[in-house]
Formats: sequence, structure tokens, C-alpha cells
Amino acid sequence: MMSKKWLTIAAFGFMPFIGLAVSAQESVRKEARPTLAVKDLPRLFDPKKLDDPKAAAAAIAQLENAFQGKRQPEAVRMLIAILNDSYAGADSGWFGPAQTRYTWKWLAEHGGVEPGKGISRSKLRGPDEWFKLLDRNKDGLITANDLDWSDRNPEVQMMQMAGRVFRKLNAGGNGRLTKDELLKFFEQAAKGKEFLSPDEFRDALMGGMSGSFGPGDAPTRAMLIRGLYDGELGSMSEGPQLEERAPDFTLKSVNGKETVQLSKVIGQKPVVLVLGNFTCGPFRGLYSGVEGMYYRYNKDVDFVMVYVREAHPTDGWKMESNTRVGVAVKQPTTLEERKAVAGQFCERLKTTMPFVVDEIDDPVGHAYSAMPGRFYVIDRAGKVAYKSGRGPFGFRIGEMEQALVMAILEHRTADTK
Repeated sequence: MMSKKWLTIAAFGFMPFIGLAVSAQESVRKEARPTLAVKDLPRLFDPKKLDDPKAAAAAIAQLENAFQGKRQPEAVRMLIAILNDSYAGADSGWFGPAQTRYTWKWLAEHGGVEPGKGISRSKLRGPDEWFKLLDRNKDGLITANDLDWSDRNPEVQMMQMAGRVFRKLNAGGNGRLTKDELLKFFEQAAKGKEFLSPDEFRDALMGGMSGSFGPGDAPTRAMLIRGLYDGELGSMSEGPQLEERAPDFTLKSVNGKETVQLSKVIGQKPVVLVLGNFTCGPFRGLYSGVEGMYYRYNKDVDFVMVYVREAHPTDGWKMESNTRVGVAVKQPTTLEERKAVAGQFCERLKTTMPFVVDEIDDPVGHAYSAMPGRFYVIDRAGKVAYKSGRGPFGFRIGEMEQALVMAILEHRTADTK
């Protein structure tokens, strides 16, 4: 049997090796850290200098080297996408894609079918309207393709084009296309004739459109980078990830009479959190659809709209498409100014859901990485079940509604167990 003396000597003899092992582990942890912090981006990368292609290429190389072998924060992915001129798509580093608990695998398990098979009406526990929503191509069977909202999906591509056509025809810019607007378009395009040929219709509809932007709307690279740094087009914050707890907040309504605290809303029903602003044209264009969801689901789901920082103020990335529909505001510098612009939003878009305004230093906008707009579905435990891509190219209102329906299905199933 070894004596206490020898045990003590042996223990001290091993201590240098233990110390070396701990030191090595700490070294690995230190080496795993990025060599650049997100907060340093504005200091290191001057928007004025990055319009130069060589400077942009050097910045990309520096960013990629700094995060080599590590997950790039969203702000870094956004900056790289801007420098690569690859920002105008929902699957790119800037805008998306969405994060969702409610995948095809989840729905197949809920319906009791193998993932390789489709879900018939009899397998879905819910009303006919839900089945029709999930069966996006209306072939009578829900399949993985019906839940695919990526840019490569042909149906999604057609929806994107339909959205652009809608915004062109919706001269009022309020997301409600009227008969008078359609007639006005026809009269201007037909120029006194009783009909339009396919070529005439195409030229009238597509005239002035270039890539992802209308005439007078395309930004410079420096403008986009400043928008990211200023929190108009993005945020230096990540926002909550899928299955993480939704950050709490307490905000007041436009008139200051109502207060909403998110933690007091969460619990009884899933929550849809809508974050957006007046000067984001695509957000205005789809907002009536969000109101439609509120009308259809408010018995089963709580909705909260948070008004955030302007995306396209006249003293920032000004959009001529906004000017043409009478939307022209400077970036508010006080809470009262922001409330005034939010009031214009409410009046013009006929809001009915609970509506609150973020503080002027954008705590909620940054906490949810919400600028210029984003959608969340939060479950009854307060965890993020769906996080949309960043607007405007990451907006998928149909995707959010599918996630919302599956959230209701999930909680109804839990209540029956």
C-alpha cells in the first residue's frame, strides 16, 4: 500500500501536467474566438472607402479570415453580402432564410405519416381552411414542397413577382389595391384604346423596373453599409434564435394610453410579434395581409405590432417609390416624433391589432434584430418557434401563416393530452 507521503509526492508530480492540460484547453478556447468583434465594424470599415472594389475585396477577406472556422454573426454576414453585391435575395447573408420549428418533418410526425409521403385531408387535425393553407399548390396533398419557401422554389418566385406587380399597381401604397387603381393603370397603359396587347401590358407593367428596385430606389454600397450601422436596414444585434426565450419588453401605444408587456401576454396562446415601419414599402404592401391574419386567428393567437426605426427616411436611403405615394419623413430623433410617424402608419393602413412604439434608442428593434422589419411566432412557453428572414426580401407572409397554424395545432394537441 502506498504511503500518504508518496501519494502527496505523486499528486504534486502530476500537477504540472494538469496545469499544462488546462492551459492547452484555455489556449484552444482563446484561439476559437474571432479576432474581430461586431461592435468594431463601423470603426474598421468606412462606408465611403468601400465603394472601391479593391477596398471591398480586402474587407471581405479580412472579415472571412477573422471568422474562419466560426459562425459569422448576422451583422458580419450582412456586411459581406453588401460588399459582394449579393444582398437582394431571401436566401442570402442579409435577408434570411427563416428559422422555424415547424418543418416538413415536424408536420409529417404530427400527421402520423412518413416524411416521404404526403398528408391527406383526413390526416390533418384542423379545419378545412388550415389544410388549404398548408396545401399551397392545392393538389389535395400536403408535401414537403408546400412548405418550401426558399428562393429556388418556382411558386415562391412567382409570388415575389406578383408582389412587385401588386406594389406597382397599388398607387396609394397602402397594401389595398382598388378598382380605381386598376382602371387608372389600364387607362394610362391603353392610351385611349379598348384593349392591351401582351407586349403593351408587359411594357406598361415592367417599365422602369430594374433588378430588385424600381426607378430611383437602387442604393449605393455606402448607403447600405451606413443603413446597417445606423440600424435602419439591420442591427448589430443577433436577436433571439430558434427555441431561445423571446426578450421581454414594455412599450406604450401611439397615444400613450395603453401599455403592453410581452411577458404578460405570453402564456395562454401563441404570440405573433410583428415589427416594421412606415417607410418600408414592401412592409406597407403586405401589412393588410397581416391584419387579415389578425382577423382570422385572434381567438387562438395574440398579436402585437411594434413600430421600429424608419428604413427609408428622407435623410437616409430615400426611396422615390415612397415619394410617389406621399410617404416622406425624416428619421425621428425623439419618441414624440416617432409616435407621430407611427400615427400616420396607423391612419393610412387602418391598423386594428395591438400596436406599440419602440423607444427612440431602439431597444426592442435591436433585441429582436428587427430593422427594417421581421416577424416572430412565440410559443406559450415564451420560446421562439418561428423567426422570419429580415425584410424586405426575407418577408414570407404565407410562410409565417403556415407556422402560425402549426403553432395552434401544436398547442391544441398539447391541451388534449
